[in-house]
Amino acid sequence: MIVRLFAVLAAALMLAGPAAAAPAGWSKLMTPEAVAALSSGPASSGAASSGAASSGAGQSADVRIVDIRSAEDYAAGHIQGAVNVPYGAWRGPKDNPGALISDAAVTELLQGAGIGRETSVIVVNGGEDVTAFGATARVYWTLKSAGLTQLAILNGGYTAWAEAGLPLSTEAPSVMRTDESFSLADTWAIDRDAVRRVVDGESEALLIDARPDTFFRGEKKHAAASWAGTLAGAVNIVHETFFGAEGTMRPDPEAVLASVRAAGYTPGTTVVSFCNTGHWAASNWFALSEVAGIEGVKLYPESMAGWTRAFAPEG
Repeated sequence: MIVRLFAVLAAALMLAGPAAAAPAGWSKLMTPEAVAALSSGPASSGAASSGAASSGAGQSADVRIVDIRSAEDYAAGHIQGAVNVPYGAWRGPKDNPGALISDAAVTELLQGAGIGRETSVIVVNGGEDVTAFGATARVYWTLKSAGLTQLAILNGGYTAWAEAGLPLSTEAPSVMRTDESFSLADTWAIDRDAVRRVVDGESEALLIDARPDTFFRGEKKHAAASWAGTLAGAVNIVHETFFGAEGTMRPDPEAVLASVRAAGYTPGTTVVSFCNTGHWAASNWFALSEVAGIEGVKLYPESMAGWTRAFAPEG
């Protein structure tokens, strides 16, 4: 019986095939030069639904570059082989922009971009400022929550790529749709009810507000928020903390750990990152989770826009 069980398991592993490996030179924060080095000329035209879709010249067949800028900016010039999936498609409605999109919407976005679970994906934004990085981090977080494992951000975005003098294109690549379905796991997310339990003292977590201090102190509010202020018990680590003067995120795990320890983090603490709409908070999530390697960092997707519409201010 045991021998038969092992035989069945071995057969299943053979059918599953080897786990996807990241391309050589891969990292979660990539320079323009590192991304350019992954390009290997025309991608295979025989790509199938596994995610190695035809991407045109300038992009390796097993790497998909996703440009989240507007359709207009993409059309004016983009990294050769990149597909355009504007940031708005990854976001919730106007009155709660940080709300999660549905699993069906995630599946449609990924299938349309030629992405499967084994696709290595590099997310690119405009790179004009640190706020733009938050958009990239939010899309990265969505892709990770959807089950993709080989993910990266082009640090500095399109601006850094163009300033490096690397090739640009105005042609959209031909992309073969994939047929895999995706759902968002809650491994790196926390919902409103769970946040309420933390605020009410029923569970423990370090709540980190990523917004500038004027929002944290309640002097300003987002247009989608019903009132100004922050979550009770939260500490403030402004998202800009983790960026250099040039507007790119610093790949410095020790600096990130020093900042969060100063805010009260100890190993084993559950960390929750939030802001107005889960945008700036995504930058903090990326720094804590992907740069510093802290396990189980949670993003509160709807953040204060959703919270203030559900609960009245305290006091």
